[in-house]
Amino acid sequence: MTMTFTLNEIALLLIALLVGLVLGLMLSGRGKYKRYWRDEQLAHRQTIQDRETRLAAAQNRIAELEQQSGPIGPGTAEAVAGAVHGRDDLSRIQGITPQDEVALNEAGYHRYRQIAAIGSEQEAALETRLGLKRGVIAREDWREQARLLDARRDDEHARLYAHRAHQA
Repeated sequence: MTMTFTLNEIALLLIALLVGLVLGLMLSGRGKYKRYWRDEQLAHRQTIQDRETRLAAAQNRIAELEQQSGPIGPGTAEAVAGAVHGRDDLSRIQGITPQDEVALNEAGYHRYRQIAAIGSEQEAALETRLGLKRGVIAREDWREQARLLDARRDDEHARLYAHRAHQA
C-alpha cells in the first residue's frame, strides 16, 4: 500500500505546520510577552495615578486661591475674558474706540505692555493705520495709560484719565 498525497492535502499539512510554528513561538517566550503586558499595565496605572494626584493638587490650589481672593468687582468679567483669549481690553485706554481696538488687534497689538512699548516710528504707523491725526497717541498718553493698566493700577488710571473721558 503506497501513500500518495494530493496537492490539497500537502497544502493543508503545510498550513497546519505553519500554525503550529507560530503558536509555538508565541508560547515559548517563557511568559515574556505576558511580562511585557503586565509591565505596560503597571506603567499605565502609575501614569493615571500620577495624573489624578496632580489634578487633586491643582483643585486644592484653586480652592485655596478662591478663599484668599476678595469679592468680584465691576470689570472683572472683562479682564478674565481678555486673559482667557490672550488679550487685554485696549478700549479701556482713553482715546481707543472699539473699532480702534479691532484694528490694533489686527496689527498684532493685544496687550497693554505692547502699547506701552511702542516707539515713535510705530506710533506714526499706528496713527496712519487708525486714521488718526499725527501726535494723537502722544497727546492722549496711550503709553502711560497702558503702563498703568498693565500694572493693574486701575484706580490711578481712573483718577488721571477719567476727566478726559468726560471732556470728550
